[in-house]
Amino acid sequence: MTTASDDPSTTGAWSPRLWGTLVVLCAALFLDALDVSMVGVALPSIGTDLHLSTSALQWVVSGYVLGYGGLLLLGGRAADLLGRRRVFLAALAVFAAASLLGGLVDDGGLLIAARFLKGVSAAFTAPAGLSIITTTFAEGPARNRALSIYTTCGASGFSLGLVLSGLLTSAGWRWTFLMPVPVALVALGAAVRLLPRQPAPARGTAGYDAAGAITGTGSLLLLVFTVTEAQNAGWASARTIGSLAAVAVLMALFLLIESRAAHPLVRLGIFRNGGVSRADVAALAVFGSYAGFQFIATLYLQRLLGWSALEMALAFLPAGALVALSATKMGAVVDRFGTARLLPLGIGFLTAGYALFLRLDEHSGFLGLVLPSMVLLGIGFALAFPSVNIAATNGVDDEEQGLASGLVNTAFQVGSAIVLAVATAVITAGSDGGLSPQAQLAGYRPALLLVTAVSLGALVVTLVGWALERRRTAAPVAAESASAPIARAAAGPATAGGSDEGEDAEGRVLADR
Repeated sequence: MTTASDDPSTTGAWSPRLWGTLVVLCAALFLDALDVSMVGVALPSIGTDLHLSTSALQWVVSGYVLGYGGLLLLGGRAADLLGRRRVFLAALAVFAAASLLGGLVDDGGLLIAARFLKGVSAAFTAPAGLSIITTTFAEGPARNRALSIYTTCGASGFSLGLVLSGLLTSAGWRWTFLMPVPVALVALGAAVRLLPRQPAPARGTAGYDAAGAITGTGSLLLLVFTVTEAQNAGWASARTIGSLAAVAVLMALFLLIESRAAHPLVRLGIFRNGGVSRADVAALAVFGSYAGFQFIATLYLQRLLGWSALEMALAFLPAGALVALSATKMGAVVDRFGTARLLPLGIGFLTAGYALFLRLDEHSGFLGLVLPSMVLLGIGFALAFPSVNIAATNGVDDEEQGLASGLVNTAFQVGSAIVLAVATAVITAGSDGGLSPQAQLAGYRPALLLVTAVSLGALVVTLVGWALERRRTAAPVAAESASAPIARAAAGPATAGGSDEGEDAEGRVLADR
């Protein structure tokens, strides 16, 4: 499946150019993740400076999520059809321009538009970058190592964005938008020189599923918009129910179109790969539960305990540090134990971290509550995040790596939007608008229970996958062991009778298995 001439599966050490390619792709993912987390800490300053209401301020975050989550499938398929390098370079250039625009505007509407544009660009860079890795590094140890470094950079960017935002916001919220611009431009210049030029897709064999693109992208955009706005409109309102019904209709049309299209946007047969399907479900739950947890923990630490934005960001640092320190080691760990084992183990640590945080009260401290949870979450993410990306792209042909990458990234973003929206509704209903510590805790605890339950559901799914993997790998060994007596009998009396030496040798072979 490797198309680059500098094939890491046949060379013992990676060349400088290959390392450079990986660094460029890591930088783009780091910027995407950084942007998701940095803006959250700056929101109060943005609202004060631009005179934005709470509902308008929400769209500074939601605009990015809408563009990112809604267009990821289209971005992944565009990478397959138009060329991964071309799509990545164009989208990274748009990301830099949108970042600059966001840092210079003085109008809330323009800021939200810039955020949406950044989300759209990320929807193309993320699947294109991931599929460049999976088609450049051969499936197995080389790809596992590359993906572990790549995904760790994404997780580190998400964690470190909180700390950087706390520092940059003290100098002015605009710096949280302007800081990524020079980094993106440097990465763009390096990408032009370093990214491998792959053969252009044959126009005669690749088709453009316009109907699938319209219904699929439309259903995702409407879903993200509906769950984001449900808190304001009301979950039981006619608007929300009607929007969800429209999502169901669009999704049904999309599935019908994809089942009949000659060149579908999403080939439905990809979901017959059980590992890919389970990885996408796990991705939805892993990122969704963490997004909900971070939102709850941010409110709890700043509103109830009175921590500053920087103190809160530093409290999350241990988790990010553990993920970053594991970057170069996770590839070897995946090679040894496999994603089927590591994924449920990592999600188990995440679930334990969320459950431990349920002990929160009016006087919880860093050492007693926050640090133990962050350590568990750091270990969990270090194990689960690379594993879910590897599992979501293993066993997929090169021409569909963009699709597989788009699916797993879509799961990340849609899961984040849905769980965050539901957790927000639970907090509001539980606290009943009260600001007392008791009222706030009455909202935070059930929301944390929701987050823990979502993570526990992902744990069950991945444990089932692990059990199926064990059964699949055990079947050939059992069949070979059962056929051994027949083979000995056919070999003649000497073998059938069994000399001590022959029996000992066979015993050693079976023991090795």
